[in-house]
Amino acid sequence: MSIPQYPVNRDSPLTTLTTPLPRVLRPARAAPSDAIRPTRAEINLANLRYNLRAVRKASGDSRVFCVLKADAYGHGAKALARTLERAGANGICVALLEEAVELRDAGIMAPILVMGGYYGRSSGDLLRHRLTPVVHDPAQIATLAEEVRHSSSEKLCIHLKIDTGMGRLGIQPREIPVVGALLAQYPEIQLEGLMTHFASADSDDLESMSDQLDDFDSATRLISAMGFAPSVRHAANSAALLKLPRARMDWVRPGIALFGVEPMPGIAPELRPVMRVQTRLIATRTLEPGQSVGYGSTWTARRTSQIATIPMGYADGLSRNLSNRGAVLVRGQLAPIVGVISMDMTMIDVTEIEGAQSGDECVVLGSQRGPQGERTITAADIAKQLGTIPWEVLTNISRRVPRFYREP
Repeated sequence: MSIPQYPVNRDSPLTTLTTPLPRVLRPARAAPSDAIRPTRAEINLANLRYNLRAVRKASGDSRVFCVLKADAYGHGAKALARTLERAGANGICVALLEEAVELRDAGIMAPILVMGGYYGRSSGDLLRHRLTPVVHDPAQIATLAEEVRHSSSEKLCIHLKIDTGMGRLGIQPREIPVVGALLAQYPEIQLEGLMTHFASADSDDLESMSDQLDDFDSATRLISAMGFAPSVRHAANSAALLKLPRARMDWVRPGIALFGVEPMPGIAPELRPVMRVQTRLIATRTLEPGQSVGYGSTWTARRTSQIATIPMGYADGLSRNLSNRGAVLVRGQLAPIVGVISMDMTMIDVTEIEGAQSGDECVVLGSQRGPQGERTITAADIAKQLGTIPWEVLTNISRRVPRFYREP
């Protein structure tokens, strides 16, 4: 099997990179132009820009690096990166090298920080695509330095992740002397930044956040005493930048707030949701008492009922755990989900919704106005029902649901 090749400038020294080109192909998203069924996610770019302004105001003098990992939390990273770049975002953070390459291939020129820390045998792409890697293991320094040396490129700037209590990735305080020695040994690597990650930013535990910042300050002093002067420090995600001024530092890394979801209830009620998921009723039927709905016949009509079918199921991100307890919106009213949610379809009870018929809009996530007023289903509402978090609700909207980007 042939390895996909990226076009490169044959006159550039970067053509001598020691690592192979990427072998990972990202799955294609369903394109709006190919959409036949009416299920779609509408992305409100005006609300995205509004949220960026709100985050920037809360961040003070800190530079704003927008976190667009996991395909921008399911919203579509390429389109959102273009919008945020034009709206004045200072840079972008992603988790995976593949995510960063996708943005560069889409023409994004803003600085990109790759936070996931794993580059495998494709670390050369950090140089090819002008990316800044996060280093969490001392051994990575020698590997990256070798890449720079063999490519005859300029120094590679890195950000060093300090583990201050998350216990996931990062340099332990006892490893800092080793890191300092390696940085001195390999001048190809320049320590541009230091970062850490809060374990409890989205809780009321300010004490643990302060303890982590104390440890981060101690690590900074130790690194500075070894003769290094990183120009950037950053720690704050959405929750931290909104509630703890000390955490803002040089950069902030907002994620969920950009998409209009409060990281904690009541912390930023002015944020506006960016995603709205809708479909349409494609069938309606009358069920008599005693008739059942769906796999396993888990719902049985107790009265004469009007049941509608929508072309969206758990493969699209409508969790199967909402079977017989979730709801959607039809004509501005809540329509209960009945029966087990299928892979591609879901049944809802529209008996109490006067005038409901095939072709009517159905909103799974977002707001809808009807004859009796307007109702909203938020990502937080769905997360509460599922016993999870809004982050998961948004990222679960699958790639086969086309994203439509609009300007109101």
